[in-house]
Amino acid sequence: MDRQQEFVLRTIEERDVRFVRLWFTDVVGSLKSVALAPAEVEGAFEEGLGFDGSSIEGLARVFESDMLAQPDPATFQILPWRGETEQTSRMFCDILTPDGEPSAADPRNVLKRTLAKAADMGFTCYTHPEIEFYLLKSHEPGPNGAPVPVDEGGYFDHVPGGVAQDFRRTAVTMLESVGISVEFSHHEAGPGQNEIDLRYADALQTADNIMTFRTVIKEVALQQGTYATFMPKPFTDHPGSGMHTHFSLFEGDSNAFYEAGAEFQLSKTARQFIAGILKHAPEFTAVTNQFVNSYKRLWGGGEAPSYLSWGHNNRSALVRVPLYKPGKGQSARIEYRGIDSAANPYLAYAVLLGAGLKGIEEGYDLPAAAEDDVWSLSSAERRAMGHDPLPASLHDAIRSMEDSELMPQILGEQVYEHFLRNKRAEWQDYRLQVTPYELQRNLGIL
Repeated sequence: MDRQQEFVLRTIEERDVRFVRLWFTDVVGSLKSVALAPAEVEGAFEEGLGFDGSSIEGLARVFESDMLAQPDPATFQILPWRGETEQTSRMFCDILTPDGEPSAADPRNVLKRTLAKAADMGFTCYTHPEIEFYLLKSHEPGPNGAPVPVDEGGYFDHVPGGVAQDFRRTAVTMLESVGISVEFSHHEAGPGQNEIDLRYADALQTADNIMTFRTVIKEVALQQGTYATFMPKPFTDHPGSGMHTHFSLFEGDSNAFYEAGAEFQLSKTARQFIAGILKHAPEFTAVTNQFVNSYKRLWGGGEAPSYLSWGHNNRSALVRVPLYKPGKGQSARIEYRGIDSAANPYLAYAVLLGAGLKGIEEGYDLPAAAEDDVWSLSSAERRAMGHDPLPASLHDAIRSMEDSELMPQILGEQVYEHFLRNKRAEWQDYRLQVTPYELQRNLGIL
């Protein structure tokens, strides 16, 4: 038994932890949980916990349903919202086949495989997400059919006595108590919209942190009599909720994206990484923007990026290179602005990183940076500059993913097929719906 496992068992005993929750995700990133009695944890470390994988979306086919959940002791945390008495803890799990091999269908394993490939190329990947969400009075819509936000605040607004301020203070305190470092938090542009930015960490830890973050935010909202949603675009007239993520690659202690004296201080590695992301973005958009509603955000304005472009501190670009601070070469990074808050973080980071690594492997050339506001250009101007559009709907994104050679390589055939099957079913369900918009527009005149 290793030292981390011993620490977990000792903590469970010393803190009188009564329940140990084992967490993992299905193919679309829904959190799954099973509670273990403390006496069973040592056995789970040694042999894993058996369960029926065929009941979990995308995990196993019926004829190979036996799976094992193997807890990762490095992710052990006490869950503060469960209270001080009869304490509850959690660990993230890796999913194994009955013979103890990593499951090809486990989203966490998909990201681990991509990070292992990066390591083989000499890189460690660090990520820093900016997570937006809406705080609503209830999950039920209001009298006009739209959700009801908790306030009418705007970007960076300080709302005296505001619900959101109390909410953010409690949420940040709770996040830090489960080992998630927060860089800053503020009111976003939409009414009731908030943003909390997590401090940078390696990509696997960040993905685990995002899953914990969503749970904490939901729990704090429920405790305060409100409702938090990560839906990409809950309002027609207000901005959607993104999860802009900053990426950097390190070679040992050195930032591989930084080159003193180069244009924007960007190294050749960084330029090839951006080129890889831009080239393959249409193929992976179904993963980073996985719901029908995601495309209402991408094409609904409000600073959402809709075109393949990159720029230096250009917030209309899909990939932004933040301003370089003198003497801060280690902080050189790129920001991908397309991803939304509802993505499966394991798969989303795997495809983004995998596309960037492909650019480095193949030596892709980076097109010219977008100097202008991409949204204000005409269609002809965008075409002339090579700013092709992202997929305009989930249907278009599925088609691009189906035509991709790279996505099945990154995701593995099993996750790739299960994911596409799930998304095709969602699109088919959506296609058949008669919406309030159609009834309002057509019923009285047709």
